[in-house]
Amino acid sequence: MSAPVGAPTLPAQVKAAQEQLLGVVREADPQVAKWVEGIRGARQGHPSVVVVGETNRGKSSLVNAMISMPGLSPVDADVATATYLVFEHAPQWGAQACYPGQLAPVPIDLGQLINWVSAAHELPPGQIPPRYVEVSGPVPLLERITIVDTPGVGGLDSMHGELAKEAAAGATALLFVVDASAPFTSTELQFLRDVGDRVETVVFALSKVDAFRGWREVMEADRQLLAEHAPRFADAVFHPVSARMFETAAKAPNEQMAAMLREKSGIAPLQVALQELLVGRSAMLGEANTLRALSSALGELKAKLQAESRALSSGEAEAEQLRERRDQLTADRRTSTRGWQLKLRAEVQRTRVEIGHESSREMRDAQSHFRQLIDGAKRDELAALPQQVDIALQTTSQRISMQLSQRLNQVTNVSLAELFSAEELDVIRAQFLRAGGPPVVLRPPDKKPPTAEDKLLVFMGISGGVGAGKIAALPLAGVAILNPVVLPATIVIGLGAGWWMARTRKHASDKQHMKQWLVEAIADARSTLDQLVAEQLIEAEQQLSMALDEALGRRIDAIEAELKEVDKTIKMGAQERSKKIAIVSKRLKDVSDGRDRAETLLARIRSLRDKS
Repeated sequence: MSAPVGAPTLPAQVKAAQEQLLGVVREADPQVAKWVEGIRGARQGHPSVVVVGETNRGKSSLVNAMISMPGLSPVDADVATATYLVFEHAPQWGAQACYPGQLAPVPIDLGQLINWVSAAHELPPGQIPPRYVEVSGPVPLLERITIVDTPGVGGLDSMHGELAKEAAAGATALLFVVDASAPFTSTELQFLRDVGDRVETVVFALSKVDAFRGWREVMEADRQLLAEHAPRFADAVFHPVSARMFETAAKAPNEQMAAMLREKSGIAPLQVALQELLVGRSAMLGEANTLRALSSALGELKAKLQAESRALSSGEAEAEQLRERRDQLTADRRTSTRGWQLKLRAEVQRTRVEIGHESSREMRDAQSHFRQLIDGAKRDELAALPQQVDIALQTTSQRISMQLSQRLNQVTNVSLAELFSAEELDVIRAQFLRAGGPPVVLRPPDKKPPTAEDKLLVFMGISGGVGAGKIAALPLAGVAILNPVVLPATIVIGLGAGWWMARTRKHASDKQHMKQWLVEAIADARSTLDQLVAEQLIEAEQQLSMALDEALGRRIDAIEAELKEVDKTIKMGAQERSKKIAIVSKRLKDVSDGRDRAETLLARIRSLRDKS
């Protein structure tokens, strides 16, 4: 249903609401209003697009054309399946190997880039494989969007496809590259069905149109296949492109010919379409960040005004209730038994059991899957299995990391609900948000010097890796804030797998020896993962315990302040109190209506995002 003619658009409504609600907050508490203004001023509108596709579809060539740097992203068929390329803007060209949450980035000479991201080339002596490689340079397109080039080895029906799905889920959009030689394969359609509930937006690039005259018929067949097998993306836009034609333009004899080739390549329309589609969406998510901050601030003000209203109406009765609540919280904080700590400890232990079961199940599934592959593999196929094992174990690590982070957030909420009422939580949430960052930040695992048999440093995690970290830090920060969690906990998990084991352990290529290697690789990976999860949970319990203790202290202090205000109201005369009640009631209504308006607009933004 379209909006009535003349009705303000959603962005216009959001902007108007922000100004009006900021005025309400500014009148009630100028310091809180300043905090909201800081969030609005710091918002980022820098979305990301993850490029995926089957092997030999022209994916990396297309990325090179989009950033006008032919040959920069390696296009050979042996690109390492565990390494992403992240292209960002910078005044000067540069590159670095990244190990998020673990080691400092390692500068890379652009001429040596292929050595860091290709399985057919050796890393420099003493170096370990990075989680991703960041390439930055003065490219106008990268000022507005970040491009992530996922590796193409293994195909979308392999473990590489699983890793691509995880990366795609964290991006503003997915650029799916197919070529003009033939319609979608069943593997490509299955991949699209699988990511249908994870990816907001998919844009299709039909590559190599210069090499196939029948590309229009292929594109129409692709549309029909999407409507039948992946209707979620039936209305997605297709962009016919030719990276080779774009590269040829650089060698044209004159500028007129070069301009004609660039136009026919279709690269410029794709660049424009991505910017128009993604930058606007990212900007709206930035607006959502401001709305969420306003909602939190208004929630705190509402709780305080409700307490003030009760004090004006109830007088001594309200004071007595506050004293009882203060004494109860003080006892909870000081007692040696600390029921809330026991609850926290129980929830953490439950998390450990649940995560352990999930980890064991995934490891068993991986081992069973690869044993079957080994049984049916030819000799040359056996050599490629270590890379596939590496992908599977890294994907498992990422999933376990995400589940652990989500579970810890649930533990936090359970613990808070045990201690505080919903009204009190509104105040505590706002206080922690204004404190400048999450009070619970778990440290990464301790660094250990690698040995010949223990170079297990392929780092994954909710705050590491491109899919869940590098990308999430850019456009989806707004999405996370749409549903804030009090005292959020972040997790970093390291996991070593087949990449290094394939190079540091000699193993024969026959099937029996490969099966033995598989058992050792998965056992080592599981042991590493279990140890790191245990370490993180110990750290989580300590940090959450301190944060909850701090929350208790803050609430006790707030009650003391409320008691002072109650004492003042008790001394008021009837006329003065009546006047004060009228003022507080009006402010309470304005604040309550304002918060409802903010939440309504946030729901509309979420709905728009889900439908896109």
